[in-house]
Amino acid sequence: MEVDVLNMQGEKVRTVELPSRIFEANINVDLMHQAFTRQLANARLGSHDTKTRGEVSGGGKKPWKQKGTGRARQGSTRSPQWVGGGRVHTPHPRSYTLQMPRKMRQAALRSALSVKAKENSIVVLDELVLAEGKTKVMAQAVNKLVGLSSALILIPQKSAEYDLVVRSAGNLPSAKTLLAGYLNVRDLLGYDKLIIPMAALEVVSSHLG
Repeated sequence: MEVDVLNMQGEKVRTVELPSRIFEANINVDLMHQAFTRQLANARLGSHDTKTRGEVSGGGKKPWKQKGTGRARQGSTRSPQWVGGGRVHTPHPRSYTLQMPRKMRQAALRSALSVKAKENSIVVLDELVLAEGKTKVMAQAVNKLVGLSSALILIPQKSAEYDLVVRSAGNLPSAKTLLAGYLNVRDLLGYDKLIIPMAALEVVSSHLG
């Protein structure tokens, strides 16, 4: 698939051939859904907790004698049926982590990238550079590249040059920067457009090619 390569002003510089194995792969919706739900599940802390009858304070003494009162027998005021008692069948700390083989995760990413390519939602940049680290400058650049659409901006690596881009895009509600090595289905499908510099394209190709 051949696409235009733009500069920061949105002008065509040249064209580039996107790897067909990555950007023209078979679109597997079920696999993308599995990768998406796995990512959501793995983000859950699972730190919710409630106290059982053995963990609440109080109790100890039997409320009344076993027989002769005409009332139901009770062993503790901390039993679940008492106000202030323990809880039964309620949440306790657990892990929601789901496993997914690496090759399946990569296939899901290829499917998601192929969806973006099919929709012409991939913007390839010659290079991602800013004259100054200001939100206004970044907003103007993003507007020239994708208009009013939301955008996921891939960063090739951590460096002082790209830190300027990350800081500038931090206050844009419709844009997000992400390291190319951390590309994932959730972020990819959560934004209208994918802005990918040539350097980031090489990183993606090496991971998924």
